[in-house]
Amino acid sequence: MTRGDLVAVEQAAQALARMDPSEAEAPFLRAMAEAGRGRLRLAVAHLHAAIALQPRGEYRAQLARCLVQLREDGAAAQVLAQAEQALPDDALSRDTMGCVYARLGDHAGALPHFAEAIRLAPDVADYRYNHATTLNFLGQVGQAEQALLDLLVRFPDEARSWHLLAHLRKQTVQDNHRAGLEAALARAGDARSLVLLGYALAKLLDDLGEEQAGFAQFSAANATHRATLNYDFARDAQIFDAVEKVWPVVARTPVAHAPQDAPVFIIGMPRTGTTLVDRIITSHPAMESAGELQAMPLAVKLASGTRSRMVLDEATMAAMAQADMGAIGADYLRRAAHHRRDSTKRFTDKFPGNFHYAGIIARALPQAKIICLRRHPLDTVLANFRNLFAISSRYYDYSYDLMDIARYYARFDRLMAYWQQAMPDRIMELHYEDLVADQEGTTRRLLAHCGLEWDEACLHFHRNAAPVSTPSAAQVRQPIYTAALARWKRHEYALRPVADYLRSLGIDWTD
Repeated sequence: MTRGDLVAVEQAAQALARMDPSEAEAPFLRAMAEAGRGRLRLAVAHLHAAIALQPRGEYRAQLARCLVQLREDGAAAQVLAQAEQALPDDALSRDTMGCVYARLGDHAGALPHFAEAIRLAPDVADYRYNHATTLNFLGQVGQAEQALLDLLVRFPDEARSWHLLAHLRKQTVQDNHRAGLEAALARAGDARSLVLLGYALAKLLDDLGEEQAGFAQFSAANATHRATLNYDFARDAQIFDAVEKVWPVVARTPVAHAPQDAPVFIIGMPRTGTTLVDRIITSHPAMESAGELQAMPLAVKLASGTRSRMVLDEATMAAMAQADMGAIGADYLRRAAHHRRDSTKRFTDKFPGNFHYAGIIARALPQAKIICLRRHPLDTVLANFRNLFAISSRYYDYSYDLMDIARYYARFDRLMAYWQQAMPDRIMELHYEDLVADQEGTTRRLLAHCGLEWDEACLHFHRNAAPVSTPSAAQVRQPIYTAALARWKRHEYALRPVADYLRSLGIDWTD
């Protein structure tokens, strides 16, 4: 909403309250105005007041949305359950419920709400996009593709949809949507659309064997977005330094009442095989995936007591140095519980960025298992460069420039060496290339590290029907393949500065 819209909503709320103090719409409108200003706590209070007057599904849908934005996932799930008993009859509320279910990792729960939103309002692009995205997460790729094509008939310049369409499957010479995509890119005017469409075309060109043209398109799209960022690697370097600086204090602080649960944390640089390993482990009947959780970063942030806007920064790491590790572990498990489906199973958390928290994980959850994915340094840099992460997330600002990625990788590599020295044998480092070369042998070592008995189903991870909500969705629904190995050699000239920089730091490799 614009400022004028917010003022108008607030004035309408005041007028309603004067006319009838028992009118539930008045606090509801106040809630919407406060939410529009980003004052979510006030919005929640007004929504509770509205529901007390009249427990409408529309009000509960918005309350669930505000709660999940406040990271109060358990409360949001409870409100969703209540809304299911008296469903709202408008499209926006049904879409909102779908979005909250998706944020909680329940994509099957989200799907019918997105479908109903489309039925009620077929000409809203956002509802159709959310529906198509969820179909893809659930593995219904053909239906997702048709849903996107239907959307693009109505909205031919909808950049997110072109981006998703390109990534649903490998495009072929006989079956692709190049003409429409190139036309949309030619018409694009705003920076966000240029980035999304540029990545989509780059992926399509790569699929069609035009790899150099695809790389040039990736480079152009990344440069467009990098120019909009005020990013300096020094910011990330300070966080890495803070993690290492605080560890000696964390390591010697006594831990009381640490939970004995044994989740499996899959960490590492993005695009190095973390989703693949998650699918392998959770194909075991004793395991389930909780997805990429923010539960550990949020538990640490709460324990630190800092009020900075960033979840992870120097101040937060310094403040949590003497925090109660057992309380952090318990808080983590409480937050993770709302993303689980079967409490009788152990679970995985595959948020790659948990590598910052490996020491805290080891102390707060002493029975937890930690696996760090490693991949050829140049393939890691290239894979990060070729993948469009969440544009609005500052966590991935490093990923739009090859040398920024190289600096980030080098600091990650140093931190992992630090953890291995500080906690010998606590973290299993698993190389993506080893998994491809010897799937069964590596899988056996992986399961043994996790304390799991051998199960043949782990070799057939591609048959796992659980949802996948990461860029690797298409890849992990097929057996292990070798096409991604040594991809860097196809772009060796462009990666030469990266190679020189990494080797100057003593990071070497065999070709």
